[in-house]
Amino acid sequence: MFQNNREGLALALPAAVFTALLFLFPVGILLSEAFKVDGSWSLQGYIDFASKPLNQTVFLRTLKLGALVAVVSAIIGYACAFCIVNLDGRHRGRVFGLVVLPLMISPVARTYAWIVILGRTGIVNDTIISLGLSETPIRILFTETAVFIGLLQLFLPLMIISLVSAMENLPKDVIPAARVLGANWIQVFTKVILPLTKDGLVIGGTLVFTGSLTAYITPAILGGSKVLMLETLLYQRVNVANDFVSAGVIATVLIVMSFGANILLKRIAAARN
Repeated sequence: MFQNNREGLALALPAAVFTALLFLFPVGILLSEAFKVDGSWSLQGYIDFASKPLNQTVFLRTLKLGALVAVVSAIIGYACAFCIVNLDGRHRGRVFGLVVLPLMISPVARTYAWIVILGRTGIVNDTIISLGLSETPIRILFTETAVFIGLLQLFLPLMIISLVSAMENLPKDVIPAARVLGANWIQVFTKVILPLTKDGLVIGGTLVFTGSLTAYITPAILGGSKVLMLETLLYQRVNVANDFVSAGVIATVLIVMSFGANILLKRIAAARN
């Protein structure tokens, strides 16, 4: 395509400079603050962060919700993707459009909609009371459950899109062949579908997990100050406490968790070969 590597590098240079100046450089400055204490280089910021019970609780909660959202997204995503790829062309396009549609709506609007649904006078509580399951409205907002529901609705389309792309590349005869040979549907999934779509699962899992880790709007609205996550804690450290050392530590932890999740998923996928 190019006469030599220099032509390709010359074309990529403007994008690389743009990315370095507007993304890598500011992020590098923020991360470097985590290693500075009283003007000198030190790991004390990480030690202080790890030693506080609040930070430990927030870290574990963020990791738990991110992993839970990714796992549930994968389960639902495989079911949805399998149904979509087995539809005829016209219906497949319509259903896939419905999956993509939420991505065109602002996350703020999608998150505020859950306040109407999960509030004390919302649809969920009205249904619970009308069924006689409770005499008074139960508190769903500002709990981990509300944050989980919001994050799942926010990032599930990304998992479905990744798995649909992977399952469309499956040979058409592998599933019927496995069934003819006596495999039940559980064996078909674990021995045929899962190994052949692992790349889509890695991509979808990475997008969902890292998105759940770094999303701010949904945890801030549905969790508030009662259900802090690392991203909301980062906002507080910068805009409320003006503590850039702790903010740099939290940012570093989030980046390490994101890259670590991608590496772990790739290792798991490679181990199944």
